[in-house]
Amino acid sequence: MTRPLVLVHGLWDTPRLFHRLINTLGSRCGPLLAPHLPHRFGAVPLRQLARDLDGHIQDRFGSDTPIDVFGFSMGGVVSRIWLQDFNGAARTRRFFSIGSPQNGTLAAQWIPRRLLAGAADMKVNSVLMRDLKRSSVKLRQVECRSYFCRWDLMVFPYWTTRLPYGSSRMIDVWSHQQLIAHPRALAVFCEDLVSSDCH
Repeated sequence: MTRPLVLVHGLWDTPRLFHRLINTLGSRCGPLLAPHLPHRFGAVPLRQLARDLDGHIQDRFGSDTPIDVFGFSMGGVVSRIWLQDFNGAARTRRFFSIGSPQNGTLAAQWIPRRLLAGAADMKVNSVLMRDLKRSSVKLRQVECRSYFCRWDLMVFPYWTTRLPYGSSRMIDVWSHQQLIAHPRALAVFCEDLVSSDCH
């Protein structure tokens, strides 16, 4: 039986974002959980979203079931907070971070925190980013994989997507959204998700 896979959407997205990926996977990897994490256009702090994510995971899989986690864009940062701050790393085998500003993004630098706290959390050198960097050793026990697009205008420079551990791979697409929608990207993710490590 395959491990459960948790799919975490990003800013301005909903779980519908993953329909193409889920359809491409078919029955090859499951069960799946794709919770809706309302972010109010970026106003909700990312730690609150990670707390909400923890509640969904606990409700669906309990506190001990081993899982894999797949986060797109801001969802990858929310997933990382869950891994590092909510003991998620202890039960997670693999973490797939797709086009996520794991070291912040310059696109968020001028966002006012008092209005959009969650979006401002993604600033380069924000308090959240510094905290995640300090506690990143917790990711050592997880197989981490970072994916990026060289021409991403939402998360730039593109090398800010890299997690402190694990592999990093460029996906040959032209935009941030194509990272989760283009057939070329979906083929890469499906191949990695259903590899022998998925069992």
